[in-house]
Amino acid sequence: MGGVMGRQVTVVGIGADGHLPPASRSLVGNAEVLLGGERHLELVPPVPGQVRRPWPRPLTALPGVLKEHQGRSIVALASGDPLVSGIGTTLIRLLGADAVEVVPAVSSVSLARARMGWSAEESAVVTLVGRDVDALRRELAPRRRLLVLSSDEKTPAAVAALLADAGFGATTIHVLGDLGGAETRAVYPCPVPRLHVLALEVAGAGDASWATGLPDDAFEHDGQLTKRDVRASALARLAPRPGDHLWDVGAGAGSVAIEWLRAHPLTTAVAVEAGEERAARIGRNAGRLGVPRLGVVVGRAPDALTGLARPDAVFVGGGATADGLLELCRDALAPGGRLVVHGVTLETEQLLVDAFHTHGGELTRLSVEHVTPLGGRFTGWTPARAVVQWAWTKESPQ
Repeated sequence: MGGVMGRQVTVVGIGADGHLPPASRSLVGNAEVLLGGERHLELVPPVPGQVRRPWPRPLTALPGVLKEHQGRSIVALASGDPLVSGIGTTLIRLLGADAVEVVPAVSSVSLARARMGWSAEESAVVTLVGRDVDALRRELAPRRRLLVLSSDEKTPAAVAALLADAGFGATTIHVLGDLGGAETRAVYPCPVPRLHVLALEVAGAGDASWATGLPDDAFEHDGQLTKRDVRASALARLAPRPGDHLWDVGAGAGSVAIEWLRAHPLTTAVAVEAGEERAARIGRNAGRLGVPRLGVVVGRAPDALTGLARPDAVFVGGGATADGLLELCRDALAPGGRLVVHGVTLETEQLLVDAFHTHGGELTRLSVEHVTPLGGRFTGWTPARAVVQWAWTKESPQ
């Protein structure tokens, strides 16, 4: 809808105490329509003739509210910085950046850092506003300082349970309530104000590895799993970057898509798996490993790929011999996109050799052996099934 309505909405940040600097006060006072949460609207003195509307519930009705007031000057109130998990982001996505002006106040993140004495360089921000609490798992590591933007007063208990489950039960949790108000509270476990930020001093012996190539036993699987060493090789060639989108085709346990998402919070991915039981398992693995945002499509490729968002990278871990699959994946890739295909059968190997001769790229045979007991005091090498890997990059226009 970006720019279609031909209007500009001004989003004004407001403190917890209702404080507005003179410029923001003037914007609010001159608005024909004032939008905001009920609490925010109550903080602002009434203006004769001004229409005041609380945010619709559900928020998906917001386009209708904006259309209703088309052609009038609209100001929206938001807590602190409207672009920190705020309504400013929603309005920009809805209308386009050119149609929205943002006038920020001090953000809850800045206030929380000031309250804790934590620098921006030594702490990280995780938002759980409207998100699965499992998203926090990816950020956990001993001695890490995390500021968590909570959804509501139930978030601290959910976070505490997650920390205990993940092996970080020794974490100190600070609940910072009424930030920017007359008195900032730091309490736990109760009372918990609805509006608050959590400050976590992470401690414990949980698994905090961020390296590519998680142990195979980190994933629930039925044997259909891209094993650790070849998975690390595939991800090195898929080369996840912020904002990039991955198709994991024939995903099995979803290990490649999950590690892709763990590389950066702005990556996205969809795992395509024909088996419903495996698809459900992928969802469980994604949540447990801190990337519940993984999309899962139940279906068989190539038909299941129809209508999916254009990928920047594609991994085919199974089913590469399906008619037309590799051609579809190559065509679907964005310019500069990366395709990595694994094969363990002679039929798939021949397909990948032919693809290499036709299109170029990189063809690799990966053989991994592990030491295992042979009996008594002796050990020896046990080879895993060799994997043929074809990696190809789509040309970018100059």
